[in-house]
Amino acid sequence: MLLRVFSDKGSLGRAAAEQAAVAIRNAILERGQARIIAATAASQKEFLDALTQAPDIEWSNVEAFHLDEYIGLPITHPGSFRKMLMEQLIGKTGITRYHLLAGDAADPSEVVREAGKQISSAPIDIAFLGIGENGHIAFNDPPADFVIEDPYIVVNLDEACRRQQVGEAWFADISQVPKRALSMSARQILKAREILAVVPDMRKAAAVKACFEGEISPMAPASILRQHSNATVYLDVNSASLLSPALQSAMTGDSSVDGKFVRI
Repeated sequence: MLLRVFSDKGSLGRAAAEQAAVAIRNAILERGQARIIAATAASQKEFLDALTQAPDIEWSNVEAFHLDEYIGLPITHPGSFRKMLMEQLIGKTGITRYHLLAGDAADPSEVVREAGKQISSAPIDIAFLGIGENGHIAFNDPPADFVIEDPYIVVNLDEACRRQQVGEAWFADISQVPKRALSMSARQILKAREILAVVPDMRKAAAVKACFEGEISPMAPASILRQHSNATVYLDVNSASLLSPALQSAMTGDSSVDGKFVRI
């Protein structure tokens, strides 16, 4: 797994989008289509803005899946990840093949079964992720299930996760944040040919340190990305600020140029 560190969210987002665009173009060239997993959150804004403006992507040949959605939340709610996906990616690119998790459906178990069939029909070329303040990927809060092979699962959200949503102003207070969600499983995320995680901001620094300097553990869900042979985590100087001096000194690259990196 590769860690890359940039001076600010803008340069981070542009660099991550460049790598993502290459992966999408190559998949379309080699296989006629690109199957992607898209993350949607405040931390993904700069990345998605840059990606949707990338040249020479045949978005009509892209099929998109998303990571997670709150149970009981309508798509019209500002905190709905379906709403964000439509606004931040699908509406800007004209993707016509996309799969939304209906969190407000009557039977969540049926939603995860159907979504699982769709995503399992062919390999995923690249997965875009964020990492939560509690270290989660998708809504796999600690302790995350690193074993279950089901592509999508119903999960309970921990308090740290729910408080993050309030902090990002999607909900007025924690009582409004749903306690359950639909989530792509950790094992399904790892099945992608390539993984790209965009993780800016100081509020993610403790999670970054726990996941990439501690043990690979369900208590630090994103630590499982270290088991993937083609994963890149994009950090800014704020989210990387708690990494040990030894790890930071191991990073290579011109200090005057963004994108210093280290393989861990």
